[in-house]
Amino acid sequence: MNTDYHEELAKILDSLPNGFPRTKSGIELKILRKIFTDEEAEITCGLKLMPETPEQIAERLGRDAGTMGDMLEKMVERGEIGGMGPSESRAYHLAPFIVGIFEFQTGRMDKELATLMEEYVSEGLFAGIGHSSPAFMKTIPVIEAVDAQTQIHPTESVRQLMDKATVFITRDCICRKEQELLEHKCDKPQHNCISMSTNEDAFGVDYDGQIVNREEAEKIIADAEDAGLVHATMNLSGDTYHFCNCCACCCNLLRGVTQFGAPGMLAKSNYWAEIDADDCSSCGTCIDDRCPANAISEHDDGYSVVSRDNCLGCGVCISTCPTDSITLVRKPEDQCVQAPPDMVSWMMERSAATGKPLDKYL
Repeated sequence: MNTDYHEELAKILDSLPNGFPRTKSGIELKILRKIFTDEEAEITCGLKLMPETPEQIAERLGRDAGTMGDMLEKMVERGEIGGMGPSESRAYHLAPFIVGIFEFQTGRMDKELATLMEEYVSEGLFAGIGHSSPAFMKTIPVIEAVDAQTQIHPTESVRQLMDKATVFITRDCICRKEQELLEHKCDKPQHNCISMSTNEDAFGVDYDGQIVNREEAEKIIADAEDAGLVHATMNLSGDTYHFCNCCACCCNLLRGVTQFGAPGMLAKSNYWAEIDADDCSSCGTCIDDRCPANAISEHDDGYSVVSRDNCLGCGVCISTCPTDSITLVRKPEDQCVQAPPDMVSWMMERSAATGKPLDKYL
């Protein structure tokens, strides 16, 4: 009997700490068959999480080393696997489905894939992956919203994190692209998912991205803040290399938290919003137009942040407050969460939390 490598790949992806939940309908297999050819699925099943050269991969898989490099490079371009380094010396590795393969499908997203993904969400994607820690991503507050007396950690500031990078690339938000294909287009700006690096050759394969300079990247961040989008980045306490700018109506991270009760999709920041009732003019802008998490409530005497459990600490509500009545204040230290320092640590912590060992993929 011939091996069904899409089924084998589904098992592998679900055995990773990130997860790839199985469903009764098998919708996840339809997604893999949409993305991967039979041969691509077979090759992906043989990859490790640690990057390897085409020669190393070819030797282990019993394939021709001369053609393996071209095949792997094509798979990187199709967003099926990860690639590290410049094209002439690139190493290749297995990518999880989220965050990874799905986000790399921006250029290939069509109505069929969008429909399959939405069905997968309804059949348990977030329920299967969104209740473990560490969370996939974390909220980064709008710095201007933070109380002036509070010392900001460098990894809590988009702009301070950007200071370490020399090259930037921006792409369409795959979540808003997916929802637009499903005829649920929102009015938020689109081309504002930003990746960055200190390596000038980092984006040789750009997944339909556009290289921008620091000034242009700053403008994208500012426009996202004006539009009420939530900054999110990799859930690390060290250097990060990617920012999403998320809306509550389309973004899978926010939808996972607010609509599907899956807090492991997006970690809250270490801040809460507070409203000064004496200064509040009860205009309603914060609750009607800005808060993405249903954390603000109206009372007879004004508005208040009544649900600290819901508040993301994003600061989106603050920039449009006409009376400057809202500020972000730091949580007590015993309620602040320290993210893992790097991606390896994140994977190890997630492996321990989910009981999914990494040994065979390293």
